[in-house]
Amino acid sequence: MNKLDVLRVRDFRLFFLGSLASVLGDFMAPVALAFAVLDIGDAGDLGLVLAARVLPLMAFMLLGGVVADRLPRRLVMVSSDLVRGAGQGLLAVLLLTGSAGIWHLVVLQVVHGTASALFMPAISGLVQQTAPADRLQEANSLCSLARAGGNVAGPVLAGVLVATAGSGWAIAVDAATFLVSAYFLRLLPKGVVPPKLTVHSMLADLREGWREFTGRRWIWVVVVAASLANGLQAAYSVLGPVVAEERLGGATAWGVVVSCYGAGACVGGLATLWLKARFPLRSALYADCLCSLPLLALALQLATPSLAVATFLGGCGLMVFNTLWETTLQSNVPGDRLSRVSAYEWLGSMACQPLGMVLVPVIALRTGPEPVLYACGLIMLAMSLAQLLLPDVRRLPVATSAPAESKA
Repeated sequence: MNKLDVLRVRDFRLFFLGSLASVLGDFMAPVALAFAVLDIGDAGDLGLVLAARVLPLMAFMLLGGVVADRLPRRLVMVSSDLVRGAGQGLLAVLLLTGSAGIWHLVVLQVVHGTASALFMPAISGLVQQTAPADRLQEANSLCSLARAGGNVAGPVLAGVLVATAGSGWAIAVDAATFLVSAYFLRLLPKGVVPPKLTVHSMLADLREGWREFTGRRWIWVVVVAASLANGLQAAYSVLGPVVAEERLGGATAWGVVVSCYGAGACVGGLATLWLKARFPLRSALYADCLCSLPLLALALQLATPSLAVATFLGGCGLMVFNTLWETTLQSNVPGDRLSRVSAYEWLGSMACQPLGMVLVPVIALRTGPEPVLYACGLIMLAMSLAQLLLPDVRRLPVATSAPAESKA
């Protein structure tokens, strides 16, 4: 059976084409936005603008999950794309005409983050609705490949545009990607809607999603571990450039190492097209063990080639984990609650990351980077293995049909 046959399913193909454009814009934006801010402000202003983008995303994520389970996900995602495209388009006009101030960027990034909070919880649910139940893994593999490719191509394209045409044009292209995404999603049939539209209070919907999230031990255990791991992973992001500057030769060597992470993610996405696991969550956690390798390689003071290999394997492992995890969620959580569960999952997974970003450099100033990297890498590895001790994590089988939906 051809692993790309899922693209012959019209609804999923439209969703996937929209995703290609959307993820390209997602990974262009940080580079384009950074230089747009630095053209008119300083590093402090950049922190303010980035916070304005991220904080609404986290604040409204749960609301986005409720909305995506209540309304047609196609409508939610198209509306979000149009709002983000309009916001980035207005920002591009302001930059190109020399009228942009920092407050413009802050306000427009608040709008962007809020719209993204509505968009993101709908993604998992729409994959479940547009792909056949027996092809969910292939569908998620292709979506993972799209993100990995966007992670490589987006920053490069943004950098070239900023260097040759200016940050305003880079933001304009970013805006266009949202409109392309909206175009393809708009072509999905109106019948692609959540299974039910029952009127409850927002709080009641949130409680129902929370019961679904906490009622399946394998979900909340993995999410808690992922949250801690993302906090520990901050050691790689924060201390990696420091180690590279001191021992590896600076930015060029670090750029090679980071690019290997993206290459590994692409290979991991390809691998999951062919991987057939009887117990997908077990396989996902074995792959997750590879994510500790980049931190341990930095701690061991390995040379750049060895560090690049470790980082490649880490990217591969993370992509295999993410793909199998998304497939497991979509195969086991009823569609009418999936967006709310995804919102809790995303918010929970990222909860410890800001704390890690703050604590890691503080501790490293006292101990040096190597002890922190050792500790973080070993704890990550131990958590991946510890989750396998739970039977409902280790023995969760492949779901052979779509999960039953609520009739209430």
